[in-house]
Amino acid sequence: MLELDLSATSIDLTRTICDVPSVSDDETVLADAIDAAVRALPHLDVHRDGDTIVARTDGGRAQRVVIAGHIDTVPINGNVPTRDIEIDGEAYVWGRGTVDMKAGVAVQLKLAAELCDPRVDITWMWYDHEEVDADLNGLTRLAARRPDLFTADFAILGEPSNGQVEGGCNGNLRAIVRTHGVRAHSARAWIGENAIHKAAPVLARLAEYRPREVPVEGLVYREGLSAVRIGGGIAGNVIPDLCEVEVNYRFAPSRSVAEAEEHVRNVLEGFEVEVVDVAAGARPGLDAPLAQEFLAAVGGEARPKYGWTDVARFSALGVPAVNYGPGDPHLAHHDEERVPVAQIEAVEHGLRAWLKAR
Repeated sequence: MLELDLSATSIDLTRTICDVPSVSDDETVLADAIDAAVRALPHLDVHRDGDTIVARTDGGRAQRVVIAGHIDTVPINGNVPTRDIEIDGEAYVWGRGTVDMKAGVAVQLKLAAELCDPRVDITWMWYDHEEVDADLNGLTRLAARRPDLFTADFAILGEPSNGQVEGGCNGNLRAIVRTHGVRAHSARAWIGENAIHKAAPVLARLAEYRPREVPVEGLVYREGLSAVRIGGGIAGNVIPDLCEVEVNYRFAPSRSVAEAEEHVRNVLEGFEVEVVDVAAGARPGLDAPLAQEFLAAVGGEARPKYGWTDVARFSALGVPAVNYGPGDPHLAHHDEERVPVAQIEAVEHGLRAWLKAR
């Protein structure tokens, strides 16, 4: 069984947990190691649900903060094990999960072990299945079974943010747009109706679409509406009778799920549209007193989060939440995924300075 040494540096912990493959639906080995490591800490009460681990201090403090990170990654593509590299004189840890988001998890594990007497009570959450459909997410399951564990005054998600505070997040919608035709032999194409050809106006509308930039509580969120996959046809000599275009809409947190769906249907009016997955965005949450204290403690200027993260889940529960973690989000899921060593150290320092008892 894998053993985690939580006395190691957060950089060494990053290497260790990144070298353990944990692609979505295969997180158990890493979850077992995290579970065993935190259960050995007497100042934490530990609860496990599937491959989600929750560890809580219970010091009776006036305020509670949730600090969470997912332990799964997108599929590996020759980028495990990790290796140390240098670019323009800066040290990096390279490999799958270094950015999204095992460096953040490593920092959290290090602090969970060492902050025995924090200024606020802390609920640490390490969860599975974030990189797949929202209904599989470990926090979805945990919220249904143990909603009491989400009670808090503030939440921090360790998603990559270049070591800066990123408020809220865009919403995320996926839809399938279908066009239909009539099969025929491709040698006599005029007898059939080509469903793939009928999808051309769908692609044209998406290519011509100009996304909005939307100010929300002082942060400007950029939207996006894109074709991300297309499929159709059954053989090289058959006119296809079905074509499916998968569309992804990233929408500002000022727009509700219903409004987002309506917008997509309006843009693609006249076509069959099936919404297959949707998750609401989250407003910045920076007006909460603890959020203001946190921002002041770690420094810098808050930015918007363009991608969807689980801050939205906490926002929906009435818990203001922000993103704060090492790594450039532009390198999340990238085959050259890598995290600056200095950012790992800076995020650890920022969280430690804010959380330690005064």
